[in-house]
Amino acid sequence: MTNVFDDPRITAVGLLYEAHAGLSARFAAQLEEHGLSQVEFEVITRLTRSPGNQLRMTDLAAQTSLSTSGVTRVVDRMERDGLLTRRACPNDRRSSYAVVTASGMQRLDETLPGHLRIIEQWFTGQLEPEALAALLDGLRRVRDAVHPGATAGSTEQEMTDDCDPT
Repeated sequence: MTNVFDDPRITAVGLLYEAHAGLSARFAAQLEEHGLSQVEFEVITRLTRSPGNQLRMTDLAAQTSLSTSGVTRVVDRMERDGLLTRRACPNDRRSSYAVVTASGMQRLDETLPGHLRIIEQWFTGQLEPEALAALLDGLRRVRDAVHPGATAGSTEQEMTDDCDPT
């Protein structure tokens, strides 16, 4: 009799969960040394990878696993810590941007070398270049299918269009 749990689909998801849990634990410890939670690091990283080091709050929520109210709470906390600031959208008063401050960039600069070492040691360094390229392709396909808003507001044109109410 075939064991249903030998199904490669279950194995794939199980391995993904296990890899995520292992990497998350290593990241959490390293980020804590720099006074950042994993979600704060995700927010500041997504902002610095966006045009002008900023995103509309709604786009930031779409790119993360946070609700709009969750993003508001995180941005409030990070703004109190001086890592981010808010900027009003000039064409739409209903929208605002979360923007990385100089202090936020400095914190990221201090945190990133250790973060990259963990990535290299425990993730990308475990794979040959061809395997990494295939994994990235596969992960993008899955991400785009299950989280289509993951790149919301990530281009200059989207930022301009999103802020324009017309």
